[in-house]
Amino acid sequence: MKARNLFMLASTGLLLAVTAANAQERTYTAAQHDYRVVPVAEGLVQPWSMAWLPNGDMLVTEKPGRLRIVRNGTLLPEPVSGVPEVFYQGQGGLFEVLPHPDFASNQTIYLSFAKPVGDNSTTAIIRARLENGNLSDVTEIFAADASGRSHYGGKLAFDQDGYLYLTLGDRQAPSTGDLAAHPAQDLSNHAGVIVRLNEDGTVPSDNPFVGEQGALPEIWSFGHRSPQGLAIHPQTGDLWMTEHGPQGGDELNLVKPGANYGWPVVGYGVNYGTSSPIHDRQTMTGMESPTRFWVPSIAASGLMIYEGDKFPQWQGDIFVGGLAGQLVSRLEMSEDFRSVVREEELIYGMGRVRDVREGPDGYIYVAIEDRQGAETAVVRMEPL
Repeated sequence: MKARNLFMLASTGLLLAVTAANAQERTYTAAQHDYRVVPVAEGLVQPWSMAWLPNGDMLVTEKPGRLRIVRNGTLLPEPVSGVPEVFYQGQGGLFEVLPHPDFASNQTIYLSFAKPVGDNSTTAIIRARLENGNLSDVTEIFAADASGRSHYGGKLAFDQDGYLYLTLGDRQAPSTGDLAAHPAQDLSNHAGVIVRLNEDGTVPSDNPFVGEQGALPEIWSFGHRSPQGLAIHPQTGDLWMTEHGPQGGDELNLVKPGANYGWPVVGYGVNYGTSSPIHDRQTMTGMESPTRFWVPSIAASGLMIYEGDKFPQWQGDIFVGGLAGQLVSRLEMSEDFRSVVREEELIYGMGRVRDVREGPDGYIYVAIEDRQGAETAVVRMEPL
């Protein structure tokens, strides 16, 4: 199997799966932990995001606009009612589901989605109460000042202080002409940014651009292309994200407040089809360089930082899903959790990996879709 990156791949993680006695179960050999992959929920259509409630229910979003519940290993037949209308075209649809940190007391969840706006769409967040399979008190708390039909972003995360983060893509604005004038370099819109909000959608007073003329106060970082993964590191509290590059140049970034991540002025990708250069350079003073990048692209999607007890040797490591790469990539981190020591490919070739999560049981859950949107599945990695 060909290496996909500049780091040394752990060779033991590149072995092909061996079919187990159960035809639907596969076993794998990997560095530090061998594991099996078993199905958890089948019959889903384009699963996009997973989350768990205190009672053990697993919530799964389906891109066409449905919120599903998996209870005691069974996918309930009826979707949750009350989900807002979504713009289900191209890359648009229902994206992330995220329970409030105090869900046990307030029954509140958040959904990000492509919101219809005339014949176009933008990325929005609603919060609502989830009770008995129904959403009530549905309130829109944010809608991005950026429209289009692609590069929506849509990933959500709460940090340890209760602030809510949302990724927003550049809406595939052309990377031609004056790159410094690209929407992702313009703080007067929400294209290609991460925003930081209070839990009710208001703006925290210590956001980096509050009070700056011509800048939207929600913005936390900018210069992003198509951010598809977002997670808080449990040991350090750092915010990490992954984003797609064009035909190469996918990035893993440590997100800093007010920082510019360079798109499209600098980067490692090239134009689709022609493979002609986009950028004059790959680095520039005043623009953050990625902690890790992929050439060719794996279409990085879904980001998780493991802290469970089922795979103790992987604690603190970053797990990244790959759509085009059809894999889960494990990034072994340094002792300070700020740099990548090596990379290992896991469950390679099972399908397009949309999301990777750690369940409350300490197992690793993976949502797999395919390009056509046929019925797919959530699977679980368990140690042997």
